[in-house]
Amino acid sequence: MKIWTSEHVFDHPWETVTTAAMQKYPNPMNPSVVGVDVLDRHIDPSGKLHSHRLLSTEWGLPSIVKSISFTNMVSVDERLTYKPHPQDPEKTILTQEAIITVKGVSLGSYLEGLMASTISSNANKGREAMEWVIHKLNAEIEELTASARGSIRTPMAAAAFVEK
Repeated sequence: MKIWTSEHVFDHPWETVTTAAMQKYPNPMNPSVVGVDVLDRHIDPSGKLHSHRLLSTEWGLPSIVKSISFTNMVSVDERLTYKPHPQDPEKTILTQEAIITVKGVSLGSYLEGLMASTISSNANKGREAMEWVIHKLNAEIEELTASARGSIRTPMAAAAFVEK
């Protein structure tokens, strides 16, 4: 078993980061993730939101390898925790943990290390994807705000519009 952990600080408030996390897929940084299913979502007695999601992926593997199932040999459980930064409410701390287990294969610890390295690389792509989603959300908010401003008329402008 191999445990991989990482911490990252986003320069965005917790509300923004968690909204982006729920809308992270699909994104251009992680094209192999083609779907997300929510298996369970609940708020515990302390007020924490727990979301257990299953990601569906497609990898460009040769057809002979695609028919082989590694589910009995390889297990990766990943946990992501988002917390408001204790000193700065405009920042959010992401803590990632992955527990990698390879069973029944010689060189299992080597493979676990290799998978941890891949997870680390993918975590960087995941952070880039979060920034991409946050940028997209902010652009949508700006567009809606501009649209709303354009449709709101002062009483005089509304009266002039009706007279025409």
